[in-house]
Parts: sequence; structure tokens; C-alpha cells
Amino acid sequence: MSKHEELRGTIVAAHGRHYLADVDGAFMQCVTRGKKTNVAVGDIVHLKRTSADQAVIERIAERSTLLYRSDQYKSKLLAANITRLFIVIATEPSFTDDLVSRALVACEAAGIEAHLILNKIDVTEGLERARRRAALYTGMGYPLHEVSATADPQGAVATLSPLLAGQSSILIGQSGMGKSSLVNLLIPDADIAVREISEALDTGKHTTTFTRLYKLPDSQGGGSVIDSPGFQEFGLYHLSEGMLERAFVDFKPYLGGCKYYNCRHLAEPQCAILQAVADGQISPLRHELYAQLLHESAQTLY
Repeated sequence: MSKHEELRGTIVAAHGRHYLADVDGAFMQCVTRGKKTNVAVGDIVHLKRTSADQAVIERIAERSTLLYRSDQYKSKLLAANITRLFIVIATEPSFTDDLVSRALVACEAAGIEAHLILNKIDVTEGLERARRRAALYTGMGYPLHEVSATADPQGAVATLSPLLAGQSSILIGQSGMGKSSLVNLLIPDADIAVREISEALDTGKHTTTFTRLYKLPDSQGGGSVIDSPGFQEFGLYHLSEGMLERAFVDFKPYLGGCKYYNCRHLAEPQCAILQAVADGQISPLRHELYAQLLHESAQTLY
């Protein structure tokens, strides 16, 4: 067996420009050539082995999907080859509509199926309010799955496992929504896996703040789940005007109905989108977000 043999693996964690690949069940530490950092967790990569447990990433296989967020200055890859994204919200603490809507827009732009998980339904005093707020998204066709990771762990697993089976999924959410509790329920020995990844990357306890991929057992139908750190913002500066209007599913029935073909849906006369907002067919919250994202896309400096 040549030390420089070519291998194929899946990126399961990243730390700066250092990556960890799963190659037939074994972890290999990987680096890119030069200063490239365009590798995402979930990427299928072709590697050249340089030692027993180290390799160089030669190339990235073609991606089916790529999910990323961006600010004014740079973009951050979240995950590659995802088929489903689950946004975890909760009855408490209160979730942010801005983050949820931005994540849904990112999914539509990337061609990824989006679901919402409402956690902590045992907190009954906040349940109806959370359901009312979530109705904005279920009304647009996004599925909502209600669970309680702490009060009914078996029920949560029974609800979510069939949705994850055979899929390449990612869970995202604000801190405090209970996402980590759900991951620990869904991934047997998740804590052990974290320690193994941490040791392999030489990052110690800090690895717990990184995006990482877990393989689901065949007994659960296989597939994989990517757990991402909790975050409060989801920038979409990389989306162009044309991409944005198409990424709002509630806009789709009205696109093409404006008087002007280059309508920006902000203040133009006889705009079908603005009329739909006035008629209560599109939520003002959603149109406000669209206007904000248009503004952000014009500020991009990279």
C-alpha cells in the first residue's frame, strides 16, 4: 500500500484550515493545498495520503447542494450535500422570526427541503403562542414537528427518526432551543463521537462549538446528521436580487404579475407583491425581510 495512495472520504469536522475526513470508518486529518478554505462539512473529497492518518485534499467532488451564510465581508460555508434542513425553535426562550425566515430563504436558494421542529412543547404556557408564530411558516407549506426532548425523549425520537432516515440532514437553531438535547437523543454515543473528533483534530473541548457530521446507524435507516453551533444571525449577503425574489415561496404566485418586468417590489406602482401584502396574502414581516435582504445584497464587499 503506497503512502501516497488516493483515497475518498467525507468531511466530518473542520477547524480553521484543518479538516477531519471519514475514510471507510477511520478518521484522517486533512489540509488543503495553499490557503484554500472552500471545504465544507459534508463534502466528499479526494485525498492523497501523506502518512498513516494524514492526507492532503486534492479536490472536492461535485456537490448536490451547498448551504452557507454571509456577511458584508465574507461567506461561511455551513454544509455540503444536504437534502434536509431542520430549524429547531422552542416554546421558550422565544425564537427569532428573522433567523427562521433567513434560514428558509437560504434553503430555497440552495434547493434544500426545510422543516421546523418545535421543541419543549411540555412548557404549556408558551405553547399556543409558539404555534401561532409558527403558523406563518406552516401556512407557506413548511412542515412543523412538535417534540419535547426532555419530557418525552422516546416520542421525540419516534417523530424525528423517520424524517432523518436515508437523508443528509442539518440541524440549526438559536442557542437555548434544545438542539443539542435532540442531537444527543438521535445520535447514539454522540458524546463519544465528539471526543473522538476532538482528539483527532487536536482541538480538545473547543470542538463542541464546531459544525460536525454524525452517521446514523443502519438500524435507523442510515443517512447522516450535521449539528451546527447555535447562532443568532444568518446573513444572506451573497444572494442577488433575482435569487432573493425566487427564494421567498410566498412571493412565487405573484411573480410575473407586476406592471414592470424589472420591478423590485419595494415602492413601484402596480406591483403584484405589494398588492398581495396589502391584501393580507403575504405577511408584512416577510416583505420587510425581503427589503432588508435587498439592502444587504447591495452592501457586499467581496
